[in-house]
Amino acid sequence: MYQTPNANRLHIGIFGRTNSGKSSFINALTNQQVSIVADIAGTTTDPVYKAMEIHPLGACTVIDTAGFDDVTELGEKRLEKTKQAAEKTDLAVLVFAPENKGQDIKKVYRPELDWYAYFRKQNTPVLFVISKLDENQTAALALKEEIKKETGEDAVLVSTVTREGMEEAKEALIRKMPENYGERLITAGLVGKEDLVLLVMPQDIQAPKGRLILPQVQTIRELLDRHCLVMSVTGEQLPAALRTLNRPPKLIITDSQIFGNVYENKPKESMLTSFSVLFAAYKGDLPYYVQGAEKIDMLSGDSRVLIAECCTHAPLSEDIGRVKIPRMLKKRFGETLMVEHVNGTDFPEDLSGYDLIIQCGGCMFNRKYVMSRIGRARKQQVPMTNYGVVIAHLTGILPYVTLPE
Repeated sequence: MYQTPNANRLHIGIFGRTNSGKSSFINALTNQQVSIVADIAGTTTDPVYKAMEIHPLGACTVIDTAGFDDVTELGEKRLEKTKQAAEKTDLAVLVFAPENKGQDIKKVYRPELDWYAYFRKQNTPVLFVISKLDENQTAALALKEEIKKETGEDAVLVSTVTREGMEEAKEALIRKMPENYGERLITAGLVGKEDLVLLVMPQDIQAPKGRLILPQVQTIRELLDRHCLVMSVTGEQLPAALRTLNRPPKLIITDSQIFGNVYENKPKESMLTSFSVLFAAYKGDLPYYVQGAEKIDMLSGDSRVLIAECCTHAPLSEDIGRVKIPRMLKKRFGETLMVEHVNGTDFPEDLSGYDLIIQCGGCMFNRKYVMSRIGRARKQQVPMTNYGVVIAHLTGILPYVTLPE
């Protein structure tokens, strides 16, 4: 059975103070023991990611985060992980525990309001949940009124013990879903029903044994869903494959590493693009990446480049990010060009020391997180581009590569 990759699921992040009821809310929402529940502050340390189907939301990843008021010795590191979870969050749930020490929301709930402001700035929809209704109904009702006055938002009152309000919370989540979520296409505007698409996928040392990489799998599945005719070959099979066809492919999608070879052999009528270029648009901002690639010509032997890869695999010989792209850059600008690498979620807050950032396709992250990286680069005015766009630019064929809409 085909399962939606985590990176393509709706990411629902649960945020609040320690012991505000976040974990209990998740367990009640999902009807599973996703997170450990205890009266001890700081029970949730690193974020807990749980992939599951939540009817009628569909494929979701629910994120339980550490309390943002954690003052333990590890609190600062836990808060950093919570911030990373926030960058991946498509739909945020802010959990409030009603207090008996007055309802001056600006004072008592300042941290919650600050997080609300952060999510608003990121265009992330927010659902307010007031927990522990069974323990303090009077304070919960008063807090709901104060939230409405301060933010204009309606909060949902819930008890995870009696399950009161849980159906209302689920309905509110549905209403808060980002508009048009899940409607983006990898091959947007490029192909239609019964168009022939040829995929060129080298099965070299970089290819995982016994399986295809995620961008290839997702692209094939989408093309089949769009009723295209799909043919897959390795690089050395390309000429033979083209000879067997009685019409040229509408579109050829290749691994970026053999862009030049495929371009030389493709029929004039066929459009050409790469998996990395497609994912640059699907997960990120392709026009911004193209602008970033133009800045490559301004580099020198004194420049500093950051290569950011989402995967955390052990690099192999001829790795595209660790070996091939750095070699192409240094061949052009000299061995003194400095190239640095980061993996996974290790992405610097301060980018000002770099002249260019080269991001991988981003298939392992959701679009929200990739766009947060782009937003950070934009804010600090550091050019940013993508593996496939860089290779197409350096080989001189970017003007001839078909870009998705």
